Amino acid sequence: MPALVRQLSGLAGCTSPIRLAGWRTEVNGGTGEVLHHLDSSCLPAGHLLVRCGNRRITRCAPCAETYRRDTYHLITAGLVGGKGIPEAVAAHPRVFATFTAPSFGPVHNRPASGRCRCGTVHAPDDALLGSPLAPETYDYEAAVLWNAHAGKLWARFSIYLRREVAKRAGLSQREFQEHARVSFGKVAEYQKRGAIHFHAVIRLDGPEGGHEPPPAWASAELLTDAIRAAAARTEIAGPIVNGRAHQFSWGRQLDVRTIRSADFTGPVLITERAVAAYIAKYATKGAETATGALDRPLRLLAEVAGLEIPEHARRLIRTCWTLGARPELEDLRLRAWAHMLGFRGHFSTKTRRYSTTLGALRDARTAWRRAQTLQQLHGPNVPAEEETTLVLAHWEFAGRGLTRGESWLAAAVQPALGTEGEPTNGR
Repeated sequence: MPALVRQLSGLAGCTSPIRLAGWRTEVNGGTGEVLHHLDSSCLPAGHLLVRCGNRRITRCAPCAETYRRDTYHLITAGLVGGKGIPEAVAAHPRVFATFTAPSFGPVHNRPASGRCRCGTVHAPDDALLGSPLAPETYDYEAAVLWNAHAGKLWARFSIYLRREVAKRAGLSQREFQEHARVSFGKVAEYQKRGAIHFHAVIRLDGPEGGHEPPPAWASAELLTDAIRAAAARTEIAGPIVNGRAHQFSWGRQLDVRTIRSADFTGPVLITERAVAAYIAKYATKGAETATGALDRPLRLLAEVAGLEIPEHARRLIRTCWTLGARPELEDLRLRAWAHMLGFRGHFSTKTRRYSTTLGALRDARTAWRRAQTLQQLHGPNVPAEEETTLVLAHWEFAGRGLTRGESWLAAAVQPALGTEGEPTNGR
């Protein structure tokens, strides 16, 4: 039992681990001596258990929490430094921008006036929020195709943004690359109506990125003006469906705010860590969180009929399925992404020079855990690693998840989310 508890503790609370059957052997490349051998059949659980790593909070809350924290540190490093990024980056011009989708028809909402167009003052958790006032006239086709092209629209916007910044600096495109660089980190979020919109931290750097100060002409005001101009210009041609040509652009609601340092005392306080926390919050959520849709792909459309999901989400999924059968839309793979309401892009993306990477954060965490394990095995006198170590391994998928007894034990040994390391005596 103690050995099983130790193995389950290594999952850090993962509720749906991958079970692997096989072996792993470490051999000294010089002498041929076997340094370590692991056979899954000798493990307490009978298999090697590996964290699922799912970012969706509805699938595995502990793994999603790890993903959220990594995203927080990634965004924060690009705002205040750290993780290999200099602290001087905090002085670079930075803004927090939100890009929304256009209207596909009026929906139930909570406007500033408080009263919806239907005449009702909706509660924040009202199930009607985001659903169309007139479903029969709502443009479900355009809504699905917008989601499918949102990533391409952002790519086009990023091109126009560099051009607009260069224009305001009085530079050509080639000259701009020699003087400055636009860096950003963004995350996608579903609105209640099922449409994607983007939250982005956008920063002006020197030509080498965050490690180099921006030119003297760079300012948050110039960046804000360039973002608004680029967003207004951005438009892409969509497919022609049933004789209807689709054009996609951003919605009218564009919010751009300057990010201040933590000691800013002006009328609007948007600090670095508040922005990072806000963006990281959406990194673990998908369509299922906002609209009540699905968190996994569909195999058959008939599955939708038996699901307890809002009718608006059901109609969006069915529209994806119907459009996915059209040959001219084959490249969009709408059926494969029907559970995402047509969106097929990455939820969290960044430019190469914005900050560190999620892979680097995971590697650092793996190295730390390995060091802790070696210290537990050998004490303070950890032996030096061999110059050459050959690793031979063979693993096969053996299942997913925990047995009922393993689930009970795992829940018993893991602290509640957000309380890791906190004292249990209330002090």
